[in-house]
Amino acid sequence: MGETPSKTDELTMFADLLEEAPAASGPGRAGRIALVVFLVTVLVALAGAGGYVWWAATAALPAPTLTTKPPAVAPGEAAHIALPSSGSMRVSITGGEQYMGPDTDGAWAASGGDDPRPTASIAKLITALVVLYRHPLDGPNDPGPTVSFTKADTDLYDQFYVRGATIAKMPDGSSLSLRETLATMLLPSASNYAVALARWGYGSEGAYVDAANAWLAANGLTSTRIVDATGLDDRNTSTPRDLIAIGKIAEANPALAGIVGMTSISLPNGPGTVTNTNDLLGRDGVRGLKTGNLGDGTFNLLFSSLLDVGIGPPLQITGVRLGGETHDSTDHDVAAFLESVTAGFHDVTVGNAGDRIGQVRTAWGAEAEVVLSRTATLRTWSDTPIATAADIATPPSWTSNETIGTVTWSAGPNTASSDVQIVGTLEPPTLWWRLTHPGQLGAPFSSTAG
Repeated sequence: MGETPSKTDELTMFADLLEEAPAASGPGRAGRIALVVFLVTVLVALAGAGGYVWWAATAALPAPTLTTKPPAVAPGEAAHIALPSSGSMRVSITGGEQYMGPDTDGAWAASGGDDPRPTASIAKLITALVVLYRHPLDGPNDPGPTVSFTKADTDLYDQFYVRGATIAKMPDGSSLSLRETLATMLLPSASNYAVALARWGYGSEGAYVDAANAWLAANGLTSTRIVDATGLDDRNTSTPRDLIAIGKIAEANPALAGIVGMTSISLPNGPGTVTNTNDLLGRDGVRGLKTGNLGDGTFNLLFSSLLDVGIGPPLQITGVRLGGETHDSTDHDVAAFLESVTAGFHDVTVGNAGDRIGQVRTAWGAEAEVVLSRTATLRTWSDTPIATAADIATPPSWTSNETIGTVTWSAGPNTASSDVQIVGTLEPPTLWWRLTHPGQLGAPFSSTAG
């Protein structure tokens, strides 16, 4: 003899019958109505004096189901770094390592190898460094000692003029401060002032050459050779690697860095107004350092740039271009490189306000969307992958505009985030749904016979 089913079991069976009622077979509409009437009669018998209806109408509802999946974000476009196809170029970058990675083998980018090439007038920057090694200036505004020019110095004007070298006026009996003399040598690249300064600093150009090569050796610049103060002799050679190091030493000298960053200087008691041959000054953050050439195909530029790419402090870039075809093409090569670095940084929109990332759904079929509350962008370098992480919790009330968590995106050192909200009202279930789904409600209904 079988067990008598409990009233809870009977209610569950009743609910199953009601769910099946719309699909029940029968003689037609009258048959289905009769079936429903019969089932309701059974319900009344089971529930007693309205107890089931009251319970079903007030029982706790099942929690909604929350489903979220923030979409993956495609990285930015890969950077295309512009490097010349002829000659050589080498560049060191500091300040952007978390985005771009560190220098590798002493350079962030390079082309054309590291063979020695003629320095041309970049040698004058070495002249300045070696003279300042013996006669340092105390900061960018220190004029330093007076340099008085002898008759032998003024004769240099004619000697370099017949050689077709760049020169600057040097009146008989004139004198300049050391800072002014350095500016006259470096800005227009005046060869007569280079030799005069070497003589003043070391007694003779030969003594200067010995001192320069000793200074280079002491600084580990063993791939650089100096044979005169001007760079006009093509035996003055250096490698891109050494020239990057020389450029960094010059940048670190406040007096010298201030001079090579000037576009011009007016010296009425000396050469007059002299202009810097570095036409890139002020463009793409360029702040120096020195041009040089020995004719077509030998144009050089040792350059320094504080390049603002929108990541906070600017990138500190030191680079050299050797063997450019012309002055203008060399400038173009350097500018193209710097612009390609800038273009490699971009703001990626990782999410827009209102983007749907999931949904809330109830057992009775009500739905609401889960969306981002605000637009978020991320500053990235090149095609750095963008990671997405979500921290979403079960909300207490499931109401529209309720914040239920955060989505965070990260790439390199940067992160961006947006709150996640419910949008839409979850409509309550009908009484019919409650009556017909007792198994999904809270505590089971029970009644006690009186």
